[in-house]
Amino acid sequence: MKKLSTALVGVLAAGTLYAVGPSTATAAPTQVPVGAAQQQTKSGFGGHFPGTPNTDLPLRVLARPHGLGVGTAIDMNALANDSAYRERAAKEFSAVTAENVMKWSELEPTRGQYNWGPADELVEFARRNGQKVHGHTLLWHSQLPAWLSEGVADGSIDSAELRDIVRDHITTVVKRYRGKVRAWDVVNEAFTDGDSPVLRDTIFRQHLGPDYIAYALRLAHAADPRAKLYLNDYAIDNVNPKSTAYYELARELRRQRVPLHGMGFQGHLDLQYPLPIDAPQNLARFDKLGMETAFTEVDVRFFLPVDTYKEAGQVGSFNTLLTACLLTPRCVMFTVWGFTDRYSWVPGFFDGQGSATPLDENFQPKAAYRGLQQVLAVATGPNGRRGF
Repeated sequence: MKKLSTALVGVLAAGTLYAVGPSTATAAPTQVPVGAAQQQTKSGFGGHFPGTPNTDLPLRVLARPHGLGVGTAIDMNALANDSAYRERAAKEFSAVTAENVMKWSELEPTRGQYNWGPADELVEFARRNGQKVHGHTLLWHSQLPAWLSEGVADGSIDSAELRDIVRDHITTVVKRYRGKVRAWDVVNEAFTDGDSPVLRDTIFRQHLGPDYIAYALRLAHAADPRAKLYLNDYAIDNVNPKSTAYYELARELRRQRVPLHGMGFQGHLDLQYPLPIDAPQNLARFDKLGMETAFTEVDVRFFLPVDTYKEAGQVGSFNTLLTACLLTPRCVMFTVWGFTDRYSWVPGFFDGQGSATPLDENFQPKAAYRGLQQVLAVATGPNGRRGF
Protein backbone atom coordinates (compact mmCIF):
# COMPACT_ATOMS: atom_id res chain seq x y z
CA MET A 1 0.00 0.00 0.00
CA LYS A 2 1.27 3.45 -0.84
CA LYS A 3 2.26 5.27 2.34
CA LEU A 4 0.98 8.78 2.68
CA SER A 5 2.01 11.40 5.21
CA THR A 6 -0.74 12.85 7.36
CA ALA A 7 -1.79 16.20 8.71
CA LEU A 8 -3.99 17.41 11.52
CA VAL A 9 -7.58 17.79 10.45
CA GLY A 10 -9.36 20.63 12.21
CA VAL A 11 -13.13 20.43 12.29
CA LEU A 12 -14.98 23.64 13.10
CA ALA A 13 -18.62 23.17 14.14
CA ALA A 14 -20.89 24.84 16.68
CA GLY A 15 -18.06 27.11 17.72
CA THR A 16 -15.78 24.26 18.80
CA LEU A 17 -12.50 23.17 17.17
CA TYR A 18 -11.79 19.47 17.15
CA ALA A 19 -8.25 18.34 16.27
CA VAL A 20 -8.23 14.87 14.75
CA GLY A 21 -4.87 13.22 14.19
CA PRO A 22 -2.07 12.68 13.62
CA SER A 23 -2.98 8.97 13.46
CA THR A 24 -3.19 7.65 9.90
CA ALA A 25 -6.56 6.18 10.84
CA THR A 26 -8.17 9.53 11.49
CA ALA A 27 -6.10 12.14 9.75
CA ALA A 28 -5.84 13.06 6.11
CA PRO A 29 -2.91 13.06 3.67
CA THR A 30 -1.08 16.35 3.35
CA GLN A 31 -0.83 16.91 -0.40
CA VAL A 32 -3.59 18.90 -2.07
CA PRO A 33 -5.44 17.39 -5.08
CA VAL A 34 -5.96 19.10 -8.36
CA GLY A 35 -9.41 20.13 -9.56
CA ALA A 36 -12.44 21.60 -7.86
CA ALA A 37 -11.23 20.88 -4.36
CA GLN A 38 -8.32 23.23 -4.95
CA GLN A 39 -10.42 26.33 -5.53
CA GLN A 40 -8.80 29.10 -3.54
CA THR A 41 -9.88 32.38 -2.09
CA LYS A 42 -8.02 35.53 -3.09
CA SER A 43 -7.82 36.82 0.43
CA GLY A 44 -7.40 35.44 3.89
CA PHE A 45 -11.01 36.19 4.83
CA GLY A 46 -13.89 33.75 5.03
CA GLY A 47 -11.93 31.15 6.98
CA HIS A 48 -9.36 30.46 4.24
CA PHE A 49 -5.79 31.62 3.76
CA PRO A 50 -4.37 32.31 0.30
CA GLY A 51 -3.19 29.08 -1.31
CA THR A 52 -5.26 26.76 0.88
CA PRO A 53 -7.97 24.48 -0.53
CA ASN A 54 -11.59 25.56 -0.28
CA THR A 55 -13.28 22.91 1.83
CA ASP A 56 -16.79 24.40 1.86
CA LEU A 57 -18.01 22.55 -1.23
CA PRO A 58 -20.45 19.65 -1.69
CA LEU A 59 -18.94 16.26 -0.96
CA ARG A 60 -19.42 15.08 -4.55
CA VAL A 61 -17.36 18.04 -5.79
CA LEU A 62 -14.58 17.45 -3.29
CA ALA A 63 -14.50 13.72 -4.12
CA ARG A 64 -14.42 14.16 -7.89
CA PRO A 65 -10.65 14.74 -8.22
CA HIS A 66 -10.10 11.41 -6.47
CA GLY A 67 -12.34 9.46 -8.87
CA LEU A 68 -14.42 8.60 -5.82
CA GLY A 69 -18.19 8.29 -5.66
CA VAL A 70 -19.86 9.76 -2.57
CA GLY A 71 -23.29 8.33 -1.96
CA THR A 72 -26.25 8.18 0.37
CA ALA A 73 -29.12 5.83 1.08
CA ILE A 74 -32.37 7.45 -0.02
CA ASP A 75 -35.62 7.45 1.95
CA MET A 76 -38.22 7.62 -0.80
CA ASN A 77 -40.92 9.11 1.43
CA ALA A 78 -38.59 11.93 2.41
CA LEU A 79 -37.58 12.40 -1.22
CA ALA A 80 -41.21 12.81 -2.24
CA ASN A 81 -42.37 15.04 0.61
CA ASP A 82 -39.40 17.07 1.86
CA SER A 83 -37.98 19.62 -0.58
CA ALA A 84 -34.95 20.37 1.63
CA TYR A 85 -34.10 16.66 1.71
CA ARG A 86 -34.53 16.37 -2.04
CA GLU A 87 -32.35 19.38 -2.80
CA ARG A 88 -29.57 18.28 -0.47
CA ALA A 89 -29.57 14.74 -1.81
CA ALA A 90 -29.19 16.05 -5.35
CA LYS A 91 -26.50 18.59 -4.52
CA GLU A 92 -24.32 16.60 -2.16
CA PHE A 93 -23.99 13.10 -3.63
CA SER A 94 -22.81 11.45 -6.83
CA ALA A 95 -24.38 8.08 -5.98
CA VAL A 96 -27.61 6.87 -4.40
CA THR A 97 -28.71 3.59 -2.84
CA ALA A 98 -32.31 2.61 -2.19
CA GLU A 99 -32.76 2.32 1.55
CA ASN A 100 -35.66 -0.10 1.13
CA VAL A 101 -37.49 0.06 -2.19
CA MET A 102 -35.27 -2.42 -4.06
CA LYS A 103 -35.56 -5.10 -1.38
CA TRP A 104 -37.60 -8.18 -2.30
CA SER A 105 -40.50 -7.49 0.08
CA GLU A 106 -40.94 -4.01 -1.41
CA LEU A 107 -40.52 -4.98 -5.07
CA GLU A 108 -42.67 -8.11 -5.09
CA PRO A 109 -45.07 -8.07 -2.11
CA THR A 110 -47.44 -10.35 -4.02
CA ARG A 111 -46.03 -13.20 -6.03
CA GLY A 112 -45.66 -12.24 -9.67
CA GLN A 113 -46.87 -8.65 -9.09
CA TYR A 114 -44.05 -6.14 -9.00
CA ASN A 115 -44.29 -2.70 -7.42
CA TRP A 116 -41.78 -0.87 -9.62
CA GLY A 117 -42.93 2.69 -8.92
CA PRO A 118 -40.69 3.77 -6.00
CA ALA A 119 -37.57 2.10 -7.40
CA ASP A 120 -38.21 3.62 -10.81
CA GLU A 121 -38.56 7.04 -9.17
CA LEU A 122 -35.17 6.64 -7.50
CA VAL A 123 -33.50 5.65 -10.77
CA GLU A 124 -35.07 8.65 -12.50
CA PHE A 125 -34.01 10.99 -9.70
CA ALA A 126 -30.45 9.75 -10.12
CA ARG A 127 -30.56 10.22 -13.89
CA ARG A 128 -31.75 13.82 -13.56
CA ASN A 129 -28.98 14.65 -11.12
CA GLY A 130 -26.06 12.89 -12.77
CA GLN A 131 -25.83 10.21 -10.07
CA LYS A 132 -24.96 6.52 -10.21
CA VAL A 133 -27.29 3.95 -8.63
CA HIS A 134 -26.08 1.21 -6.29
CA GLY A 135 -28.70 -1.55 -6.20
CA HIS A 136 -29.56 -2.93 -2.77
CA THR A 137 -30.24 -5.85 -2.52
CA LEU A 138 -31.12 -8.91 -4.63
CA LEU A 139 -30.80 -11.76 -2.11
CA TRP A 140 -31.09 -11.31 1.66
CA HIS A 141 -32.57 -13.45 4.40
CA SER A 142 -34.35 -10.41 5.86
CA GLN A 143 -37.24 -8.36 4.42
CA LEU A 144 -38.47 -11.22 2.28
CA PRO A 145 -42.09 -11.15 1.10
CA ALA A 146 -44.44 -13.18 3.30
CA TRP A 147 -45.55 -15.38 0.40
CA LEU A 148 -41.95 -16.56 -0.03
CA SER A 149 -40.88 -17.12 3.57
CA GLU A 150 -44.20 -18.70 4.57
CA GLY A 151 -44.30 -20.85 1.44
CA VAL A 152 -40.87 -22.28 2.17
CA ALA A 153 -41.73 -22.78 5.85
CA ASP A 154 -44.95 -24.71 5.20
CA GLY A 155 -43.47 -26.77 2.37
CA SER A 156 -45.67 -25.40 -0.39
CA ILE A 157 -42.49 -24.08 -2.04
CA ASP A 158 -39.89 -26.85 -2.35
CA SER A 159 -36.21 -26.57 -3.18
CA ALA A 160 -36.65 -26.89 -6.95
CA GLU A 161 -39.32 -24.22 -7.01
CA LEU A 162 -37.27 -21.93 -4.79
CA ARG A 163 -34.39 -22.19 -7.25
CA ASP A 164 -36.72 -21.13 -10.05
CA ILE A 165 -38.16 -18.28 -7.96
CA VAL A 166 -34.67 -16.95 -7.20
CA ARG A 167 -33.77 -17.18 -10.88
CA ASP A 168 -36.89 -15.34 -11.97
CA HIS A 169 -36.55 -12.62 -9.32
CA ILE A 170 -32.90 -11.80 -9.96
CA THR A 171 -33.32 -11.95 -13.72
CA THR A 172 -36.45 -9.78 -13.74
CA VAL A 173 -35.07 -7.09 -11.44
CA VAL A 174 -31.61 -6.81 -12.97
CA LYS A 175 -32.94 -6.79 -16.54
CA ARG A 176 -35.39 -4.02 -15.73
CA TYR A 177 -32.54 -1.77 -14.57
CA ARG A 178 -29.96 -2.98 -17.06
CA GLY A 179 -27.66 -0.09 -17.88
CA LYS A 180 -29.27 2.06 -15.17
CA VAL A 181 -27.80 0.48 -12.02
CA ARG A 182 -24.03 0.63 -11.80
CA ALA A 183 -23.63 -2.13 -9.22
CA TRP A 184 -25.72 -4.59 -7.21
CA ASP A 185 -25.41 -5.98 -3.71
CA VAL A 186 -26.24 -9.43 -5.01
CA VAL A 187 -26.05 -11.27 -1.69
CA ASN A 188 -26.34 -9.35 1.57
CA GLU A 189 -25.13 -10.46 5.02
CA ALA A 190 -24.32 -14.05 4.09
CA PHE A 191 -22.10 -14.91 7.08
CA THR A 192 -22.78 -15.34 10.79
CA ASP A 193 -21.01 -13.24 13.43
CA GLY A 194 -18.44 -14.35 16.00
CA ASP A 195 -15.04 -15.98 15.98
CA SER A 196 -16.00 -18.86 13.65
CA PRO A 197 -18.30 -17.43 10.99
CA VAL A 198 -20.11 -19.75 8.61
CA LEU A 199 -22.74 -19.17 5.96
CA ARG A 200 -26.03 -18.24 7.62
CA ASP A 201 -28.64 -20.96 7.77
CA THR A 202 -31.04 -19.05 5.53
CA ILE A 203 -33.72 -20.53 3.30
CA PHE A 204 -31.29 -20.10 0.41
CA ARG A 205 -28.47 -21.98 2.15
CA GLN A 206 -30.88 -24.69 3.33
CA HIS A 207 -32.62 -25.35 0.02
CA LEU A 208 -30.10 -24.32 -2.65
CA GLY A 209 -26.91 -25.40 -0.91
CA PRO A 210 -23.69 -23.49 -0.21
CA ASP A 211 -23.29 -22.66 -3.90
CA TYR A 212 -26.34 -20.38 -3.85
CA ILE A 213 -24.05 -17.31 -3.81
CA ALA A 214 -22.31 -18.35 -7.03
CA TYR A 215 -25.73 -19.16 -8.53
CA ALA A 216 -27.04 -15.69 -7.71
CA LEU A 217 -23.94 -13.96 -9.06
CA ARG A 218 -24.13 -15.84 -12.36
CA LEU A 219 -27.81 -15.00 -12.75
CA ALA A 220 -27.20 -11.30 -12.15
CA HIS A 221 -24.29 -11.27 -14.59
CA ALA A 222 -26.36 -12.92 -17.30
CA ALA A 223 -29.09 -10.32 -16.82
CA ASP A 224 -26.68 -7.36 -17.04
CA PRO A 225 -23.10 -8.26 -18.01
CA ARG A 226 -21.89 -4.67 -17.45
CA ALA A 227 -23.12 -4.27 -13.88
CA LYS A 228 -20.63 -4.65 -11.04
CA LEU A 229 -21.64 -7.41 -8.64
CA TYR A 230 -20.98 -7.17 -4.90
CA LEU A 231 -21.25 -9.07 -1.66
CA ASN A 232 -22.14 -6.80 1.27
CA ASP A 233 -22.07 -7.16 5.06
CA TYR A 234 -21.62 -5.44 8.42
CA ALA A 235 -18.84 -5.88 11.03
CA ILE A 236 -16.21 -6.57 8.36
CA ASP A 237 -14.54 -3.15 8.28
CA ASN A 238 -11.35 -4.38 9.94
CA VAL A 239 -9.35 -7.59 9.68
CA ASN A 240 -11.33 -10.11 11.72
CA PRO A 241 -12.69 -13.67 11.34
CA LYS A 242 -15.80 -12.52 9.47
CA SER A 243 -13.95 -10.31 6.98
CA THR A 244 -11.41 -13.11 6.50
CA ALA A 245 -14.25 -15.53 5.73
CA TYR A 246 -15.39 -13.13 3.00
CA TYR A 247 -11.84 -12.79 1.70
CA GLU A 248 -11.47 -16.55 1.43
CA LEU A 249 -14.90 -16.88 -0.23
CA ALA A 250 -14.11 -14.09 -2.69
CA ARG A 251 -10.75 -15.61 -3.56
CA GLU A 252 -12.36 -18.99 -4.24
CA LEU A 253 -15.23 -17.56 -6.27
CA ARG A 254 -12.85 -15.56 -8.44
CA ARG A 255 -10.62 -18.61 -8.85
CA GLN A 256 -13.71 -20.38 -10.21
CA ARG A 257 -14.36 -17.39 -12.52
CA VAL A 258 -17.65 -16.60 -10.84
CA PRO A 259 -18.56 -12.98 -11.74
CA LEU A 260 -17.83 -11.29 -8.39
CA HIS A 261 -16.48 -7.77 -8.84
CA GLY A 262 -16.75 -5.98 -5.50
CA MET A 263 -16.93 -6.18 -1.72
CA GLY A 264 -19.19 -3.83 0.24
CA PHE A 265 -18.23 -2.91 3.81
CA GLN A 266 -21.28 -1.46 5.51
CA GLY A 267 -19.49 0.68 8.11
CA HIS A 268 -22.20 0.92 10.79
CA LEU A 269 -19.94 2.11 13.62
CA ASP A 270 -20.72 2.63 17.30
CA LEU A 271 -18.54 4.73 19.61
CA GLN A 272 -18.75 2.12 22.38
CA TYR A 273 -16.63 -0.24 20.26
CA PRO A 274 -13.02 0.13 19.00
CA LEU A 275 -12.31 1.92 15.75
CA PRO A 276 -11.42 -0.31 12.79
CA ILE A 277 -7.98 1.26 12.51
CA ASP A 278 -6.72 -1.56 10.28
CA ALA A 279 -9.41 -0.88 7.67
CA PRO A 280 -6.74 0.08 5.08
CA GLN A 281 -5.04 -3.29 5.47
CA ASN A 282 -8.40 -5.04 5.24
CA LEU A 283 -9.39 -3.30 2.01
CA ALA A 284 -5.92 -3.82 0.56
CA ARG A 285 -6.25 -7.61 0.50
CA PHE A 286 -9.46 -7.42 -1.55
CA ASP A 287 -7.77 -4.82 -3.75
CA LYS A 288 -5.03 -7.35 -4.47
CA LEU A 289 -7.67 -9.81 -5.66
CA GLY A 290 -8.56 -7.26 -8.34
CA MET A 291 -11.90 -6.43 -6.72
CA GLU A 292 -13.59 -3.10 -6.24
CA THR A 293 -14.29 -2.13 -2.64
CA ALA A 294 -16.73 0.36 -1.19
CA PHE A 295 -18.05 1.56 2.13
CA THR A 296 -21.73 1.13 1.47
CA GLU A 297 -23.74 2.06 4.59
CA VAL A 298 -21.67 4.31 6.83
CA ASP A 299 -23.07 5.90 9.98
CA VAL A 300 -21.64 6.43 13.46
CA ARG A 301 -24.04 6.11 16.37
CA PHE A 302 -23.63 6.78 20.08
CA PHE A 303 -25.69 7.06 23.24
CA LEU A 304 -27.44 10.38 23.63
CA PRO A 305 -27.17 13.15 24.69
CA VAL A 306 -24.57 14.66 22.40
CA ASP A 307 -21.42 16.13 23.90
CA THR A 308 -18.16 17.43 22.46
CA TYR A 309 -16.25 14.22 23.16
CA LYS A 310 -18.81 12.11 21.32
CA GLU A 311 -18.81 14.54 18.42
CA ALA A 312 -15.02 14.36 18.23
CA GLY A 313 -15.16 10.56 18.31
CA GLN A 314 -17.70 10.60 15.52
CA VAL A 315 -15.42 12.78 13.40
CA GLY A 316 -12.58 10.31 13.86
CA SER A 317 -14.81 7.35 13.01
CA PHE A 318 -16.11 8.79 9.73
CA ASN A 319 -12.60 9.94 8.81
CA THR A 320 -11.11 6.52 9.56
CA LEU A 321 -13.27 4.86 6.92
CA LEU A 322 -13.01 7.63 4.35
CA THR A 323 -9.22 7.71 4.68
CA ALA A 324 -9.06 3.93 4.29
CA CYS A 325 -11.03 4.24 1.07
CA LEU A 326 -8.81 7.02 -0.27
CA LEU A 327 -5.74 4.90 0.47
CA THR A 328 -7.13 1.97 -1.55
CA PRO A 329 -6.86 2.35 -5.34
CA ARG A 330 -9.91 0.19 -6.09
CA CYS A 331 -12.15 1.67 -3.39
CA VAL A 332 -14.66 3.43 -5.61
CA MET A 333 -17.45 4.64 -3.32
CA PHE A 334 -18.10 5.99 0.17
CA THR A 335 -21.82 5.94 1.02
CA VAL A 336 -23.50 7.19 4.18
CA TRP A 337 -26.64 5.38 5.34
CA GLY A 338 -28.75 8.50 5.38
CA PHE A 339 -27.31 11.99 5.58
CA THR A 340 -29.60 13.72 8.08
CA ASP A 341 -30.67 12.75 11.60
CA ARG A 342 -34.22 13.73 10.67
CA TYR A 343 -34.65 10.43 8.79
CA SER A 344 -32.02 8.20 10.38
CA TRP A 345 -32.90 4.55 11.02
CA VAL A 346 -30.72 4.39 14.15
CA PRO A 347 -33.09 5.65 16.91
CA GLY A 348 -35.73 3.16 15.86
CA PHE A 349 -33.37 0.19 16.15
CA PHE A 350 -30.92 1.12 18.93
CA ASP A 351 -32.55 2.26 22.16
CA GLY A 352 -31.06 5.50 23.46
CA GLN A 353 -28.72 5.99 20.51
CA GLY A 354 -28.77 8.45 17.62
CA SER A 355 -27.10 11.46 15.98
CA ALA A 356 -25.48 9.01 13.58
CA THR A 357 -25.37 11.00 10.32
CA PRO A 358 -23.30 13.97 9.07
CA LEU A 359 -26.18 16.51 9.16
CA ASP A 360 -28.50 17.32 12.05
CA GLU A 361 -32.31 17.20 11.98
CA ASN A 362 -32.41 20.66 10.39
CA PHE A 363 -29.94 19.70 7.62
CA GLN A 364 -27.18 21.72 9.28
CA PRO A 365 -23.60 20.42 8.98
CA LYS A 366 -22.24 18.68 12.04
CA ALA A 367 -18.57 18.31 12.93
CA ALA A 368 -18.62 14.94 11.14
CA TYR A 369 -19.66 16.57 7.87
CA ARG A 370 -16.93 19.22 8.14
CA GLY A 371 -14.43 16.46 8.80
CA LEU A 372 -15.41 14.61 5.63
CA GLN A 373 -15.09 17.83 3.66
CA GLN A 374 -11.61 18.49 4.98
CA VAL A 375 -10.33 14.96 4.41
CA LEU A 376 -11.46 15.11 0.78
CA ALA A 377 -10.09 18.62 0.29
CA VAL A 378 -6.56 17.96 1.49
CA ALA A 379 -6.12 14.31 0.47
CA THR A 380 -3.76 13.33 -2.32
CA GLY A 381 -4.91 12.68 -5.86
CA PRO A 382 -6.62 9.60 -7.32
CA ASN A 383 -3.93 7.15 -6.07
CA GLY A 384 -4.37 5.07 -9.20
CA ARG A 385 -8.17 4.94 -8.93
CA ARG A 386 -9.77 4.48 -12.33
CA GLY A 387 -12.76 6.61 -11.50
CA PHE A 388 -16.32 6.06 -10.43
